[in-house]
Amino acid sequence: MKQSMYKHYDELPLFLNSETVAKVLGVSASSGYELMHEPGFPMLRIGNRMVVPKEQFIQWVVEHTEGGEHN
Repeated sequence: MKQSMYKHYDELPLFLNSETVAKVLGVSASSGYELMHEPGFPMLRIGNRMVVPKEQFIQWVVEHTEGGEHN
């Protein structure tokens, strides 16, 4: 697994693109892109650009983590 360059949610930009999602999760860029196309993932389309609002991304992580708790 790749090491995330982010250590805390506060370091994230307001909107995340697929590259940032991949970096945060420690996966490949193609995996981040694929994730953004998954049903239920909180992706927002702005023209041709796909982004994820930071707060919705955090909530998605919490909901998809075993135990569902936000630390």
